[in-house]
Amino acid sequence: MVSPGSSTPKNRLLLLWESLTPLSRLLAIALFAPLAVLNAWAFSEIFGYFQSLFVIVFVASLLSFLLNYPVSWLEARGVRRGQAAIFVFLVTLLLLLALGVTLLPLAIAQAQQLVARLPEWFDSGQRQLMMLDDRIEGLGWPISLDGVIAQINDRLKGQLQTIASTALNLTLNLAVFTFTRLLDVLLTVVSTFYLLQHSREVWGSLIEWLPTRIQQPFSNTVRLSFQNYFIGQLILATCMASGLISLFVFLKVPFGLLFGLTIGVMALVPFGGSVGIGLVTLLVALRDIGSAFQVLAVALIVQQIVENLIAPRVFGSVTGLNPFWIFISILMGARVGGLLGVVVAVPTAVVIKEALVVVRKVREDQDSMQSSSANDTPPQEPNRMPAESVIELNAPTQVDRC
Repeated sequence: MVSPGSSTPKNRLLLLWESLTPLSRLLAIALFAPLAVLNAWAFSEIFGYFQSLFVIVFVASLLSFLLNYPVSWLEARGVRRGQAAIFVFLVTLLLLLALGVTLLPLAIAQAQQLVARLPEWFDSGQRQLMMLDDRIEGLGWPISLDGVIAQINDRLKGQLQTIASTALNLTLNLAVFTFTRLLDVLLTVVSTFYLLQHSREVWGSLIEWLPTRIQQPFSNTVRLSFQNYFIGQLILATCMASGLISLFVFLKVPFGLLFGLTIGVMALVPFGGSVGIGLVTLLVALRDIGSAFQVLAVALIVQQIVENLIAPRVFGSVTGLNPFWIFISILMGARVGGLLGVVVAVPTAVVIKEALVVVRKVREDQDSMQSSSANDTPPQEPNRMPAESVIELNAPTQVDRC
């Protein structure tokens, strides 16, 4: 039993919270909420100031985290970690260069062709809407698409002109930021190589600031959460992109490589694949509604196969979060950190969820131990007979046995 005077500050805070009435707890939460919002705003401002540095560190950490698995696999088979890290790093660099030389130029060329044909697709979509309006009028339905056509003509045309002008200036923009982007890429590559060799030391120096008893559980929780999320999303995005590119090219969908690659890249973020499918379907619908329905059907079939058959069998549950909380975490991450916040939001939410589960379990165990200790009473000693009586009672039995 722990005396009241020896209670820790944590226990005193729990006792203070439990002593509050429901109304007092609600007022305390209401007072704490503005402080939380102020802290979030402060972190957002700090992130905006050091955004380029945070992006470099995060990308390097993510790449080294993913590449650590083949390095550990080679290390388990007798290869030294330094040699394994160099080998995996060089192979990955060659693969990225091969993709950048072969796939990326084709995707950029198709993107430029798409921007050039958007006005033509826009006129085709307007004609299809007018034909649909005529059919609706012929059926006598009380629906008119004149207002929708006028709004699309006024707003969408301006947006398409803006996109076209941006595409025409793409080469100039790349030339202006060439040095800065090249420097960022070099820093990311160097940081990735360093973290790949010394990730254990760096991570150990970070978690040593935590209390000793939670260092190992926290490390395992963070590792598993980020591992499940990023590897699961990478598998899903790769399967989505490869499957859709193959089917789009086979079905002769215009700009099939660009559309399949776009959906695959957007699938790296939860709900991003669905948004990409909707965007591609709308673009194809401007050209031909029949092709749009075909693209939508093929994309949905591939998405369901990947999400319900391939990804769970390869890596099981990705996050363990409810889709509603995934959506909320993505919105909060986008508001605080932009694209980087969107990427980190879901695994961070998983870590917070696991921490809350552990705290609740510890508290339940403490409550059960306290209740069991309060209910337990010391056992009563049975009434013992005098030693002489015991001897007298047992004596005949011993005689009989003899």
